[in-house]
Amino acid sequence: MTLKDKAISGVIWNSTGNFAALGIEFIIGIILARLLSPTEFGLIGTITVVISLSQVFVNSGFSQAIIRKQNCSQKDYSTAFFFNLGVSLLFFSILYFSAEAISTFFKNIELKPLIQVLGFGLIINSLSIIQQAKLTKRIDFKLQSKISILSSILSGIIAVILSYTGFGVWSLVFKTLSYSTFVAVLLWATNKWKPDFVFSIKSFKELFSFGSKLLLSGLIGTFLQNINYLLIAKYFTTQDLGYFTRAEMFKNLPSSNISGIVTSVGYPVLATLQDDKKQMKKVFRDMFTNTFYIISILMLGMAAIAKAMIITLIGAQWLPSVELLQMLSLLGIMIPINSMNINVLNVVGRSDLYFKLQLITQLLTIPNIFIGVFLGIKALIVGMIVIALLAYVLFNHESNKILNYPISEQLRDIFPSFSLALVMSVIVYSVGYFSPFISVITLLIQISTGTLIVLITGELLKKKEYIFIKNTILNKLGFSKVESI
Repeated sequence: MTLKDKAISGVIWNSTGNFAALGIEFIIGIILARLLSPTEFGLIGTITVVISLSQVFVNSGFSQAIIRKQNCSQKDYSTAFFFNLGVSLLFFSILYFSAEAISTFFKNIELKPLIQVLGFGLIINSLSIIQQAKLTKRIDFKLQSKISILSSILSGIIAVILSYTGFGVWSLVFKTLSYSTFVAVLLWATNKWKPDFVFSIKSFKELFSFGSKLLLSGLIGTFLQNINYLLIAKYFTTQDLGYFTRAEMFKNLPSSNISGIVTSVGYPVLATLQDDKKQMKKVFRDMFTNTFYIISILMLGMAAIAKAMIITLIGAQWLPSVELLQMLSLLGIMIPINSMNINVLNVVGRSDLYFKLQLITQLLTIPNIFIGVFLGIKALIVGMIVIALLAYVLFNHESNKILNYPISEQLRDIFPSFSLALVMSVIVYSVGYFSPFISVITLLIQISTGTLIVLITGELLKKKEYIFIKNTILNKLGFSKVESI
């Protein structure tokens, strides 16, 4: 199988797995949103920042280091595995004994047992890191997709049953833990790799020299990205945080999923081309334009149907989430394309440069915190969008030195796709605004209208992104051949 075939297969399987898993999560989230209150979702959102930071320490950039290294030995894999496991035990202990202090900081004693139990997920997750890295390294997303889908279904069923029987916020806790457990068990049951009882100082130093820079940048990035949860939980109400987390749930379905796909598939693919910059640019450019075409249509389309979608799916009690989702949709466009430019720096081993740039852009979050405190959540989101735009400019400036693909060329490549998505979203929003029907009928009409606009313009204009995506899908269904771009 050629590199292109592997990349296409990886994208398809990763897309299928991620969209299916997140689709299941999305459906489960809708059911839980009808069974639980915004306050209960806000409680979990409050804990997100401490759990996310701990998880960055557990990984420590070792999975990326493993994927990037051309010839990994069994010592490398085993060393990384036992390091991840050891750090997870350490941070579980830290969270367990500091839970009371954290709950006191947020003035909510309910958080203490939630943090202590959720912290155990760090240990479970540590068991999956190297198993997933090995599969990603060989661009094998088929197995990962199957595991992700099955785990989402099983953990979702558990959460719905617990929620329906009155477990409240604990249904969300056990949903998270059961998902991690199913993933770990299935990875170990289906993947042949097992660690040796060895820890190599040489391997550790080599992997940590690369991973440590990602660790530092990951810590800063994760903290400053999740500080919005911290800010809202501290200075607003738990209910406000619930509205924000539900808006993010809708935004993340396309945005984080696509970002994860282009990062996990693009990283190993581009890593194999790091010595051929011309071919590397060609592959990156194809991935970049195709990704933007998809994400701009999905995010602007979601902004257009936000009101009808939220009322239909999770109920009128979540209406305050509508405007937040519409604003977050603009941020959702930036996440995948920023991830792609960042990927280039990591592929060529410039994790040090990635850290410096990440530090610069994420420090801009500090003044945005004060904006949020004094002007409210909507002003906070506007600041997040501005920061994402500045990050794009900075990361492109450096990735251009490697790929010779400047921001002016990138913007020229994606302008037609953005224009199409913008026109489509305006029409779809207008349909919803003037619709006399109930929300569910309005939503169906809006989705149908947007889909028809995309299909008709794609066929009439013969957009290369549309044709490539269409032919790739048809090829996998056995109807057509993929045309090269």
